[in-house]
Amino acid sequence: MTVVVLGCGYVGIELGRQLSDTHEVIGVRRSQSGTESIEEAGFAGVQADITDAESLEAVPDADAVVFAASSGGRDAEAARAIYVDGQRTAIEHFQSRADPPDRYIYTSSTGVYGDHDGDWVDETTPIDPTTAKTEMLAEAERVALDAEAMDGTVARFAGLYGPGRYRLERYLDGPVTEGYLNMIHRADAAGAVAFLLRNDCARGDVVLVVDDEPVSKWEFADWLADACGVDRPPKQTKAERLSGDVSDTARRRILTSKRCDNERLRSLGYELSYPTFREGYRSAIESFRAGTGP
Repeated sequence: MTVVVLGCGYVGIELGRQLSDTHEVIGVRRSQSGTESIEEAGFAGVQADITDAESLEAVPDADAVVFAASSGGRDAEAARAIYVDGQRTAIEHFQSRADPPDRYIYTSSTGVYGDHDGDWVDETTPIDPTTAKTEMLAEAERVALDAEAMDGTVARFAGLYGPGRYRLERYLDGPVTEGYLNMIHRADAAGAVAFLLRNDCARGDVVLVVDDEPVSKWEFADWLADACGVDRPPKQTKAERLSGDVSDTARRRILTSKRCDNERLRSLGYELSYPTFREGYRSAIESFRAGTGP
């Protein structure tokens, strides 16, 4: 099977590594330096712009396409050009080929659920995006699932962490605001997508990609400090955090609380490499204690 990974960055490169021993993988990035990073990871890279159908002509035919592009933290309108307009351009381009792919996976975010006051959510829970960006992500999910000539799947990622994204200082220095963390290690984010492709499952469906244990931010911060051998950080309630100068978008994010259930992913047969944050942060903690950084 040939797999094209559009927007082949943090998760996409790891996905390519995991698939390339048994599949032909082609990573697509807009920049030359991005293409070079793909090739350094050991599989083929093509320079093309997902928002430009003519540019995508440089990408070979594939059996499956994974849309893993990131907006790089840009605002909702800038992100829309990638997630909604760019994704629609890519889908229309590949569907129009003489030999179109029959499988499509879009990597989304659990941010589309909005606030559930700490309650559990799963694939059956109605989404309720509360910011302009999460509303746009919800629209992008509909674009993916409405693909006509390809069976679309939405892989809804929890908060990504892993090499280069442990962000220890955020929780060790504080102050840490109350709420829940829903996390997935990069290896398992990529691993889940690879699993869905290899086992040809969840066509036309949504799958939550999250680890086994959503955790209180306060509990996680204390565990991390203890494991690193430093003082536990200061804590603050949501009310205390919101008493300062925060944007409307930040306010909605702070007030959003939920716990994501991975039973569907588990029932499909996927086994997590890092079932909880305890396994996932082990190498970062060891590096911190050794003074070499995460």
